[in-house]
Amino acid sequence: MSQTSAGALPPLDITRAPEGGGIGPVQTGWRLALREFAQNKLALTGLVVLVFFVLFSFIGPVFYHGNYLTSDLLSTNVPPGAGHPLGTNNQGYDELALIMKGGQAALEVGFFSAFIAIVIGALWGAISGLAGGILDAVMMRVVDVFLSIPFLFIVLIVAVRYGASVLSLSLLIGGFSWLVPARLVRGEVLALRVRDFVSAARVAGAGQTRLIGRHLLPNALGVVIVNVTFQVADAILAIAALGFLGFGLQWPNQDWGDLLSNGVGYLQDGYWWQVYPVGACIVLVVMACNLIGDALRDSLDVRLRRR
Repeated sequence: MSQTSAGALPPLDITRAPEGGGIGPVQTGWRLALREFAQNKLALTGLVVLVFFVLFSFIGPVFYHGNYLTSDLLSTNVPPGAGHPLGTNNQGYDELALIMKGGQAALEVGFFSAFIAIVIGALWGAISGLAGGILDAVMMRVVDVFLSIPFLFIVLIVAVRYGASVLSLSLLIGGFSWLVPARLVRGEVLALRVRDFVSAARVAGAGQTRLIGRHLLPNALGVVIVNVTFQVADAILAIAALGFLGFGLQWPNQDWGDLLSNGVGYLQDGYWWQVYPVGACIVLVVMACNLIGDALRDSLDVRLRRR
């Protein structure tokens, strides 16, 4: 008689993987988000472009010493060529050196104002969402009032009255850009404050400050990170608009908007190098920030993450 009867099950094959596939190692949410971001080619392209312009603006002047401080009337409106890769403007300044210098101001204002906006907006939104009730209503009405104020109009008045600098423009732009992050963080906090881990923290004796700093803001960090990239892009566009209108930084500090404003009057004369290169810089940096922001949103939101 055989060892197994006719109706007995075959022995278990432990060497074969289950039909549903093998079980991989457990990964944290941040690791999954990073993997998702790394698989997005557009996001990597945007990251490369942004890093390139950061190096181009801040490291480039170390290797390229073009004239952007002293007028050279004998070298005005020189087309791109030897000695001046992007030509010169109507004052004889080297365009490539000016674009590097303008990039420093644009990126500094972009990142600094985004940092200010995110810090204020995250704290405001977290406090408002956690408090609820009358305090929440009052804080959100303050946001509505600020949103009704024409941002560009106020910045123009302050720039004309007190002068524009990297610090003042960063404070102004950041001081009007925290409204959207505040609403986003408030929405996240309203959803998080009823979760079990928040209730457990309350029972354990955690105060409002600890709830915000240790539980709510860290779990709303994904929304904050995504919004940072859009804040940088918006700030760069804002300072470019101010410079183009003639209310940007004061000489010798210049931004990309100032260069556009100076060169657009000579475009009909055929001096394209004074407009197109700096315009391309603005478009590429803003596009890079938007690509990174879109990819971060898709990778940090589990509902949008590819399976």
